[in-house]
Amino acid sequence: MKTKNLTGSEAVIKSLIAEKVDTIFGYPGGAIMPVYDALFDYTDQIRHILTRHEQGLIHAAQGYARASGKVGVCLATSGPGATNLITGIADAMIDSTPLVCIIGQVPSSLLGSDAFQEADVIGMTVPCTKWNYQVTKVEEIPEVLSKAFYIAKSGRPGPVVVVITKDAQINSAAFDYAKTSSVRTYQPHNELDTYSLQIAAQIINEAKKPFVVFGQGVILSEAEEELKKFLEKSGIPAASTLLGLSALPSDHPNYMGMLGMHGNYAPNLMTNQCDVLIGIGLRFDDRVTGDVSRYAQQAKIIHVDIDKAEHNKVVKVDVPILGDAKEVLEALSPLVNSAQHEDWTQEFIHKYNEEYEQVISKDLHPQSKKASMGLVVKKLSEQTNNEAILVSDVGQHQMIASRYFQFKESRSNVTSGGLGTMGFSLPAALGAQLGAPKRTVIAVIGDGGFQMTLQELGTIAQYQIPVKIVILNNSFLGMVRQWQELFFKSRYSFTDMHSPDFVKVADAYEIPGQKVENQDDLDAAIAEMLACDGPYLLEVVVEKEDNVFPMITSGSAVDEVILQS
Repeated sequence: MKTKNLTGSEAVIKSLIAEKVDTIFGYPGGAIMPVYDALFDYTDQIRHILTRHEQGLIHAAQGYARASGKVGVCLATSGPGATNLITGIADAMIDSTPLVCIIGQVPSSLLGSDAFQEADVIGMTVPCTKWNYQVTKVEEIPEVLSKAFYIAKSGRPGPVVVVITKDAQINSAAFDYAKTSSVRTYQPHNELDTYSLQIAAQIINEAKKPFVVFGQGVILSEAEEELKKFLEKSGIPAASTLLGLSALPSDHPNYMGMLGMHGNYAPNLMTNQCDVLIGIGLRFDDRVTGDVSRYAQQAKIIHVDIDKAEHNKVVKVDVPILGDAKEVLEALSPLVNSAQHEDWTQEFIHKYNEEYEQVISKDLHPQSKKASMGLVVKKLSEQTNNEAILVSDVGQHQMIASRYFQFKESRSNVTSGGLGTMGFSLPAALGAQLGAPKRTVIAVIGDGGFQMTLQELGTIAQYQIPVKIVILNNSFLGMVRQWQELFFKSRYSFTDMHSPDFVKVADAYEIPGQKVENQDDLDAAIAEMLACDGPYLLEVVVEKEDNVFPMITSGSAVDEVILQS
């Protein structure tokens, strides 16, 4: 595709169109203004969403990417515009979310002079991007952007930052765009090692108590069906990480729950009882492993991951398999024997029954008039036929939501995992709704996290994005308060939170809403919210000092699970 004498700004927009970008999340400013001027002529081809803060726009782009499977695109100006993106860039990096962030910069003649709104964006983003590049010549724009999209999406996805100086946006050059299919120094795909596959299959076939733990890599590689076929043939029980949720339907007979600090009792316990542990598309992060020195020491470990750096990074593995989860499972399934492992699976079910009696039944059947967080989430799931996209923030409600929402479809769980970013949910939910417009999107948020990015109600109102917002209000920074209760002798140091009238705040943005204080009113309130054609805010007052269990305390092994305080 060749066009002569395009400005750099026009080249940016033409490049985005060539990559079939349909939505941009952005905030204009001086150093990116030429690109915005060019965009003015292409609003029939690219939808621009003006958020109320740069942190909002990048979380929205993350939500869009996670829900749609596409690359999220951000547009921001220099200086504070760029630095306000850093949290979201770091979040996207650790959670493997594909983003292309295009950031304006002062003219190249002023670089390094501490010019107005100049910041060293490249230096700041090196540690938290998959690749970054500063464009100073207009001729570089098409090639750099093509490369950016390829790197962001291929292999293990991640964020890419492209900084463009103002003179490069204004100057003109011939435009020649070619989609990137390879980069000489970058190899996102590797040929499968058939010997490793054979060894893994032999170990699996000889196992008496095999256990599969899977993460978001299954979703990113679109390996949901391959995972299901592998589990159904091998008869192996499986559990998910937080970000792996929804890769396998919650009601699948092989699914045994979620792993981690507040995960289900059985999966955590059985990690230290299995004889073979098969990790598929996960990082073995500290929230999953607990004390690494006591993690699955009795088991042979097989680890499937597309990123070689993850092999033996945290957990020493016996058989590392480098590759895309979809390709690996397609090759591995024919090599494993058909099996049932009924007795082993029954051990999971027995432990689930213990958890139900001591924890779940109490969470779902609160004795007070107020609703519990678990009850709210259960009713949200039921009233959406388990088909909604759940976008949770960070804290107690996040763990409760991940435990009690029943997932039917993949890409239904959007949350901040590795970085744990409060304020993520509201902007991510509006992005997820735009990325999956035919699905119901529910943002479940704590009162603390909501107030970090509540200005994005303005974005939701302006574009009438039909997100359903559910605030679980316990008037505390709940997770911190729980730790203070359990480990700091209930010294609640600065976690008690006074909040505004959230329904009135929503009303100021002309978003309808209501407040529920009695669990008897919950069903009708949820039904009213879901029946609303546009956005809606539902505040539910929950018990102030409810805790989230099970819990694996910091420094404990995964089988040292606390079921109650």
